[in-house]
Order: sequence, then structure tokens, then C-alpha cells
Amino acid sequence: MLFNSIDFAVFLPIVFLFYWLAFQKHLRLQNLFIVLVSYIFYGWWDWRFLLLIFFSTLVDYWVGRGLMYSDGSLRRRVLLWVSLSINLGILAFFKYFNFFVSSFASSFSLLGAEIQSSTLNIILPVGISFYTLQTLSYSIDVYKRKLEPTSDFIAFAAFVSFFPQLVAGPIERASCLLPQFYKSRVFDREKSIEALKLMLWGLFKKVVIADSCALFANQVFGNYKGMLGSELLFGAICFTFQIYCDFSGYSDIARGVARLFGFEIMQNFYYPYFSKNISEFWRRWHISLSSWFKDYLYVPLGGNRGNSLFKIRNVFIVFIVSGLWHGANWTFIVWGMLHAVFYLPLLLGGKRLSKGEESNIKNVFQIVFTFTLTMLSWVFFRSESVSMAFDYLNRIRLAPFIELSSFLFSVRVIGVVLILISFVVIEWISQEHQFAFEKIGVRWKRPWRWLMYYSVMIIIVWCSGNSSQEFVYFQF
Repeated sequence: MLFNSIDFAVFLPIVFLFYWLAFQKHLRLQNLFIVLVSYIFYGWWDWRFLLLIFFSTLVDYWVGRGLMYSDGSLRRRVLLWVSLSINLGILAFFKYFNFFVSSFASSFSLLGAEIQSSTLNIILPVGISFYTLQTLSYSIDVYKRKLEPTSDFIAFAAFVSFFPQLVAGPIERASCLLPQFYKSRVFDREKSIEALKLMLWGLFKKVVIADSCALFANQVFGNYKGMLGSELLFGAICFTFQIYCDFSGYSDIARGVARLFGFEIMQNFYYPYFSKNISEFWRRWHISLSSWFKDYLYVPLGGNRGNSLFKIRNVFIVFIVSGLWHGANWTFIVWGMLHAVFYLPLLLGGKRLSKGEESNIKNVFQIVFTFTLTMLSWVFFRSESVSMAFDYLNRIRLAPFIELSSFLFSVRVIGVVLILISFVVIEWISQEHQFAFEKIGVRWKRPWRWLMYYSVMIIIVWCSGNSSQEFVYFQF
């Protein structure tokens, strides 16, 4: 069930009305209702996925209860490893089994030995990478005694399966989201209005910008060998904005839907393409994932302590794991390694984030340079193979950019360019706020404010009829 589908447009109002009209004064019934509708939402793709998420919920709830009554360090470590082994084992099997089997066979073929590999027709459960990390945060925090284990299975099941952010994040920490299921929730009109504005902006980014860019990105990457250098560059730019508006649009909608039901989940993007270096980019991009890897992988490895070799090792491990988390393909691993390489000068040089005014020439140059590096790395993320990515970039490098085709001067391309320019301007002037519609129009008179909102809705409906695309991060 997609956020930009008719199914969800019918599903959400019904759930919203039942939730507040029937269960407002009954906390446990509210949580039970959230579990029920979350399982309906998740099972809409494939009912078999429900067995997996329920099993994961049982395992981590049992581990938490075991840690509650265990004081011995050995028993606590065993329980933690049970959670890690089962959750990561399930993730590895469903997401990486075929990848590792084929990679193993390919490595022997390079040495002249042929191995016949067999792969399984494994269905990748939607959102498994997201809720696996979410449940692991609970077990790890309970093990470290940073969080009290819950005795409320319904609240825990609601935390694991909470439908607004279940399939594509943000990856919520148990210490932040789980306690919200213990508190009574009362309908708040002002929060609901803010939630609707947040959802509207998220839909605009997804349907109007991301889906429009996807049409050209798919066309260019699918036929890149017959494209000019300028067209290949345009395709890379389109995918750069597609993946940002697609994923951040989903996160905005998720935050808005959660707020409709009385919950606050974290902001997952904070204008990442205005970053002045790669370190700042990762503080702004997919914040829930980058902070998860920092706290649960980078810091336990030693972080930036030790000599330069240990620092480099830790950075490469984190970025490679981050790349592998995104998908079972060498393109994602190379994408992660590139970001590690981009990050090393900051790590070894001891540079700090610039705190100067964003309007000065130096900072603008840094923003453009960081955006360019990010865009080039997205080519690997989008390509079907590493060789294709290198070939794509090489064709851009060798092609004369003065060659402009009629393709770039078509009405549709010009329309997308104008939309992107307008979007960048809106994001630039909205940087002090969590999202563009948060403050825009507040001082306007009501007729003009509603005219803006209705105009945006009309544009969304009109663009949704062109080509509805799935959210990119659903495949992860």
C-alpha cells in the first residue's frame, strides 16, 4: 500500500476516524488498534511478510524480558547474540543469500575454476532492513542498560510495526518511540493541521518532483550508450533530485501520518544538498540511518580514537556496511567506498564544519563541490553494474558538452528544469524550518493561504496521472 495510492487515500481516513472516535480514552485499545492496522498495511504487499515481522517481534521481546531478569554478564551476552544472530541472519538470508552465492562463484571463476552456483527465488520482504535495525536498537539499548525492557507486548508490537514508518523509515530508536506508546494520546487540532501540511509537502516532493525526474533518469540510464554527454549529465542530475525528493518525501509523509495519531518521529532529512562537505552531508542525509551506524557500529569499533590506520579502517567499515545495507549489489558497496574516500580528507585533516554565513562565495563553492561529488556517486547507486557506472561517467568525461540535442530543449525537459530551480529556491529560503510549508503562508490571509494549498493539491493530482512510481527505498 503506497502513500501515493488510492488504497492509502481510503485507508488513512477510515483508520484516523476509528482511532480518535472509538479509542481516544483507551490507551491499550489504541495500541492494539495500531498493531492491527499496521499489520493490515504491511500485509497488503504479501501476507507472508507478517509471519516474519511477528517472529522478529517475539524474539526481541523475549530477549528484552530475559535481560530484565538476568544479572550475569555471560547470560546477558548470550541473549544479545541471540537477538543479533536471528535478526541479522534473517536479513542476510532474504537480502544477501543470492548475492553472496553468485559473488563466491565469480571469485573462483577469476582463478580459472568454474563453480556451478544455484540461487533461490527469494522474495525480499518490504522494509526488512528498516525494522530489523529498529528492533536491534531495542535489544542493544536494553543490554547496555540505557533502556528499561518493556513488559507490554502490545506496546512493543506497535513500536515494531508502526505503519507510518514501517517500510522506509525513519529508523526510530526504541528509547524515543517506544515510550510514546505508554502515554495517553488526545486529539490535537493544531498538530493535525501541521501534519497535513507536512504530508502535502511530502506528496509534492514525491509526485511532482521525484516522479517527474524519474521519467528522464530512467530514459537516460536505460539508453546511456546512445546519449550525448550533456544528456548523461542531465540524467545524473535528475536521479540526484529523484532519490532525494522520493525518500525525503516519504519521510515527510511518514512524520505527518504519525503526527495525525499523536506521535512524533524524527526528521530524517535536513536540506542535505546544501551541505558544505561530505561529513555535513551525512549529518543531514538519512539521519536515522547514519546516526544508527555511528552509535551502534562506528563508536563500538573505536570511532575516531587511535591512530590514523584505525580511523581509516573504521570509516571504511561503516560506509561499506552502509552501502551493503542499501542493496545486494557491488554498485552499492562501491558507492559506500566512494563516500569513505570523500570523507577521509576531513578525518585525517581534522577539518571542522564551516560555520560561516551560507551566502558567501566560499560556502557556495563548497556546496556546489559537495553536491557534484554526491551526484557522481549516485551514478553508481543507480547503475545496474559497476562497469556500467564507470562507462557512464567516462562518456560524460569524454563527450563535448557543447553538443546540445533537441531532447534537452523539449518542453517537458524545460518544465522539469524550471520545477527543480523553483524547488531549490524554496528549500534555500526554508532552511531554518523543518519543511517548506511549516511557515510559508502563515502571515498570508486565509483566502491566499488556502489558494496556495489547493493549487499544490491540484498539481499533485495532475502529475499523479502521468506515471506513478514506487518509492525508491522500498527495495531496501
